Amino acid sequence: MATKQQQREQTTAALHTTARRLFAEHGYPNVGLETIAQAAGVTKGALYHHFSSKAALFRHVLARIQDEVGERVHQAADAHPDPWTQLVEGCRAFLDAGTDPEVQQIMLIDGPAVLGWNEWRTLDDQSSARHLADALHTLVDTGTIPRQPVEPLARLLSGAMNEAALWLAQSDDTEADRDATMAALTRMLTALRAP
Repeated sequence: MATKQQQREQTTAALHTTARRLFAEHGYPNVGLETIAQAAGVTKGALYHHFSSKAALFRHVLARIQDEVGERVHQAADAHPDPWTQLVEGCRAFLDAGTDPEVQQIMLIDGPAVLGWNEWRTLDDQSSARHLADALHTLVDTGTIPRQPVEPLARLLSGAMNEAALWLAQSDDTEADRDATMAALTRMLTALRAP
């Protein structure tokens, strides 16, 4: 028999999985708490016991997705020993993650609209944006790119990649547009390198 802690964890996991699927398929505005509770096999009261609101449940789902994207970026970068290749491959992993329909709907489309730009940025800063800043610090420290303040550069690149990912989310030919976007981003990154 499951302990109360195990039951809480199981309920939270069921709500997360169900909400993630429904938010991805229908978009945040089109999914009600009653629908989530029914699909997860719990009462609406049980849902409220775990999450104070639909926005709180959405934030939980979004934070997990942001963490997963950050982990994908980190793994792609760490697969290479060269810091420059780490940056390029981390950027590629971010753009690739942005072609996932769940990531598109929840992280890129609904995330900023539901939570507001500042809260969305905070979550982004804790995941993939942190990896970007770390990579840029390494490149400045090694002299691969000229010494400069990293924070504005990280914001500029992060903004460019977020905008590109949003554009890719609307694309009719995601693969071709992703390749073209990555080529443009590679040219932009190459321009940063020290002579």
